[in-house]
Amino acid sequence: MHRGKSAAVALAATAALVGTAGLAQADGGAPASSPAATPSADAKGGDGKRDGGKGKHGKGKHGKGGKVTGDGAKGLCKRAPKIDKRLERALKRLRGPETRRGSIDRVKKRIENAKKAGHTEVATFLNDRLKFRKALVPTLEKRQKDLAKVQKWCTAQQNGTSS
Repeated sequence: MHRGKSAAVALAATAALVGTAGLAQADGGAPASSPAATPSADAKGGDGKRDGGKGKHGKGKHGKGGKVTGDGAKGLCKRAPKIDKRLERALKRLRGPETRRGSIDRVKKRIENAKKAGHTEVATFLNDRLKFRKALVPTLEKRQKDLAKVQKWCTAQQNGTSS
């Protein structure tokens, strides 16, 4: 439960108890229990979840205990074009000229400038960044090739809906 809801429930419970206690003292009798003072689990369902235990969006895609029951082919087929665009954009950025932020050439130029200025610590830091970016290129290229195979499969399988 969110803090705001918790605070609201606590305030409502306190108000109900104070109101009941005030009436009981005026009456001279003992305070009665208030149904508002004890929020029931029935309002959310027996398991305490609003959606009846079907998961975040109520679709029931997971097995008992949160275990995944499918491979997500349908969702992957749907997202594949966006993933492909994102991979293409990342590779274009990495392969770009030194004027392009995020490019390998730009980091190389920054390393040269740091060495000229005598900033060895900065040059070392940037050199590690350069190694990472260079290693990223073959990884992204491999993902592109794998994604192309997935897209071909998706087309053959009507976007992952057939078995």
